[in-house]
Amino acid sequence: MNLDKVFGIHAQAAQLRSYRGEVLANNIANAETPGYKARDIDFNALLRQINVASKQPDVNMTGRSQNVLPAKTQFNNELLYRIPTQPSLDSNTVDVDREKAEFSKNAMAYQVSMSFLSGKIKGLLSAIRGE
Repeated sequence: MNLDKVFGIHAQAAQLRSYRGEVLANNIANAETPGYKARDIDFNALLRQINVASKQPDVNMTGRSQNVLPAKTQFNNELLYRIPTQPSLDSNTVDVDREKAEFSKNAMAYQVSMSFLSGKIKGLLSAIRGE
């Protein structure tokens, strides 16, 4: 059984949403830091990139597919700077209200992916038990 096919893109989306949550939380935490530049990722572009890469398996010497997400350090190359809506005197580009709204939307999307994955795992367990 190929778990990539069972879980679809939701496993990768949940991991990417988790990383985006960390980035947004970091922005909120640095809202009062002079000169701090708000960061974010292009979630859809990264997910599309991961999806394309997962369809081209990299087979190692054991013949096992290595369709895994890049390490978080590789995501750092994909961090973008947020364009400020209102300039601040201390050059900080964090808009706390916007960051909180983005964080909330991201958290809800993360929960959707986790609910989907949970349902799939429960279904697999039921099938294994013969229920």
